[in-house]
Amino acid sequence: QVHLAESGGGLVQAGGSLRLSCVASGDTDSLIIMGWFRQFPGKEREFIASINRSGGRTYYQDSVKGRFIISRDNAENSVYLQMNSLKPDDTAVYFCNGGSPALYTKTPGDYWGQGTQVTVSS
Repeated sequence: QVHLAESGGGLVQAGGSLRLSCVASGDTDSLIIMGWFRQFPGKEREFIASINRSGGRTYYQDSVKGRFIISRDNAENSVYLQMNSLKPDDTAVYFCNGGSPALYTKTPGDYWGQGTQVTVSS
């Protein structure tokens, strides 16, 4: 079993930055791919970015390319999402995800965090 815990959400002005963190515990060897998803009110969760175990390969949703950066520190069992040039349209609940889906797809892994709210004011 795996437990994922996100932190770092909050309120930021448009154009600002936030860094989300997610710490994993439990069977972390099963977290071959880790990623981030977000959910807008009344919508399904959507893929943002994912990263492989080594951190050498990443995959992004087109709308965040060039603004968001995913990274991973296996020694800390952590994955991060650096979000720059934030827009009001980025306002959502952000979820950490992990498991063994194929990279370069938007398929989530089996494990989810509880989510953290990101609000971008105009």
